[in-house]
Amino acid sequence: MHVIHRPSWALPEAAATPEEVFYNRRRFLKGALAVGVSTSAASVLGASRALAAGDPTAQYYPAERNSAFTLDRAITDEAVSSTYNNFYEFGSHKRIASAAQALKIRPWTLTIDGMVEKPQTLDADTLIGKMPLEERLYRHRCVEAWAMAVPWTGFPLSELIKMAAPLSSARYIRFETFEDATVASGQRQFWYPWPYVEGVTMAEGMNELALMVTGIYGKPLPKQFGAPIRLVLPWKYGFKSIKSIVRITFTDERPVSFWEQIAASEYGFWANVNPEVPHPRWSQATERLLGTEETVPTQLYNGYAEQVAHLYSSLKDEPLYR
Repeated sequence: MHVIHRPSWALPEAAATPEEVFYNRRRFLKGALAVGVSTSAASVLGASRALAAGDPTAQYYPAERNSAFTLDRAITDEAVSSTYNNFYEFGSHKRIASAAQALKIRPWTLTIDGMVEKPQTLDADTLIGKMPLEERLYRHRCVEAWAMAVPWTGFPLSELIKMAAPLSSARYIRFETFEDATVASGQRQFWYPWPYVEGVTMAEGMNELALMVTGIYGKPLPKQFGAPIRLVLPWKYGFKSIKSIVRITFTDERPVSFWEQIAASEYGFWANVNPEVPHPRWSQATERLLGTEETVPTQLYNGYAEQVAHLYSSLKDEPLYR
């Protein structure tokens, strides 16, 4: 008999936002209008839905929800989360959703290389089609002290790691996003160290929470969220969850990430959420929930300590929380 052991933070399925709330378009639009969705927000949502309808992977959505990953807060309205995004490739402000629509996401390939037995370059649609997609409800915490809760769809990073068959000497996983300044105006800002790079340890990558994301709100991932494939690490600050990935490299050298190159004293390699460790320029003790603007206490490891704290028990001298 298979027994599901739910983590302590997980609520019963009945406590999660009902599925029909996500997928009933009329009901969603009525609620969105009630909170004053702007014309630009509505147009971005319309564009995202049109693209999703014609996406080659649309048949895989909505994926079945994994009931082991639920939340203690309401899901952030799609109209809000879809139009308040960090994506420095398209600008340093939050309203980059429209600009991000210029990104060409077909064809899209993902290269897996470095210290692996099976280096390969995969078509993104082929990869998505062969992986075990599922929906998970996750908290998302930005280093800027705002937060949201979203229904990501994707597959465990551990599945991709197994497919790559890394060598025993590989200790880290390096992720790299696209580089195309012809469509991404932010990449014309030469003072940034493009392309965007991030990294995790092998142990972090194998953790059950590490998710390769291909969809959200029951449909393929819109461009402003990092289409067609991104990483989500819910216990870390959001800048670690790199978007629009084109290369994954297994290595024995710790990667130096994009923001670490810019300001290592503020944005380090680990970037684990901790309310007791302030950013050099603001407190991390509380967070602002997008949509409601409610201020709530920040949780250690963003509420996922039970799943990840053991990863860092031997790293007493590392700056784990920036």
